[in-house]
Amino acid sequence: MQDVLSIVAPVFGLIALGFLLARTNILSEATGDGLTEFVFFVAAPALLFRMLATMKPPEVAPIGLWASYFGAIAVAWIAAALLTKYVLKRPPRDGAAIAMGAGFGNVVMLGIPLALNRFGDDAATPMALLLSINAPLLWFAGTLHIESAGQKSGRAISDLFRELGLQLIQNPIVIAVLAGGAWWVTGFALPSLADKMISMVGQATVPVALIALGVSLKSFELKGQVGTVMVITALSLVAMPLVAWLLAVKLFALPPVWAGVAVLFAACPTGANAFVFASRYDAAKNSVSAAVALATALSAITVALVLAGLN
Repeated sequence: MQDVLSIVAPVFGLIALGFLLARTNILSEATGDGLTEFVFFVAAPALLFRMLATMKPPEVAPIGLWASYFGAIAVAWIAAALLTKYVLKRPPRDGAAIAMGAGFGNVVMLGIPLALNRFGDDAATPMALLLSINAPLLWFAGTLHIESAGQKSGRAISDLFRELGLQLIQNPIVIAVLAGGAWWVTGFALPSLADKMISMVGQATVPVALIALGVSLKSFELKGQVGTVMVITALSLVAMPLVAWLLAVKLFALPPVWAGVAVLFAACPTGANAFVFASRYDAAKNSVSAAVALATALSAITVALVLAGLN
C-alpha cells in the first residue's frame, strides 16, 4: 500500500495544488489554458518522441493492447447509450455526449503521469500506441453517434473520414509518435545537444500537466442531472478499468506493463474533451461538466485501488 500511496499522493497533490492556485486567483484560467497547450503541443510530444526514439523493441503486437483499451471504451459507450435511453429517459443525442463523458478519459493530463510514475520509461511504447489514435478516433465516433441520433451537420461520411485523417496528421501527439518511431527505426542515437534539450522539455510534462489539470477544474461545476452524472462517473471509474483488466490480463495476457498502461488509461476520469464535445452540440453539457469535476476527485480513490490491484 505504501508503494501505491507514493504514486498516487504526488500526482493528486499537484492536481490539488493547481486547483488551489486557481481558486485563490494566483493562476488565472487563461494561464491554465496556456499550460494545457504547452503540455499538448510541446512537452508531451517531446517526452513521447524521446521515449520512442530510445525505446526497447516492442514486446508484442499492438492488437491486444488496442482491443483491451478501446474494447473497454466500447462497452462503456454502449452501456451509456442504453442507459440514456431506457433509464435516464434523455433525448437520443444526449446519449452521444454521455457516452463521450464515460469513454473519453483524461489520458494525456493524468494517464501519462500515472503510467510514468508506475512503470517508468517502459510505458513509452504502449502509451504512444494508445495516445496516437485515442482522441481522433473518439471524436470521430462521437460525431457519428450524434449525427445518427438526429444532430445532422450536413456532412457526408467521406467528409468525416477526411476530418479524421486530418486530425491524425495534425495532432502533435501523433506527429511525435511517428517521428520518434521513425528515428528508432534508423538505429541512430540522438545527438547529445538535441537529446538534452528534448529531455528537459519532456520532463516538464508531468508537473505542468497535473497543475494545469487542477487549474482547469475551477471551470467545471457540480450541476446537472444527478442520475446522469452518476452513470458517467460509474462507467468511467469502475466499468472501464474492470473491462480493460479482464481483456488485457485474462483474455489477451498482455505483458504486465502493457496491461497496466491499458488499465490505468481506462481508469482515468472524464476528460475536458468530453465537455468540449457536449458544449459543441449543446447536449448534456451540465452533466458532463459535473462528471469531469466529480470523477477527477473520486479518481484519487479509484486509481489507488486500481494500482493496488495491479501490484
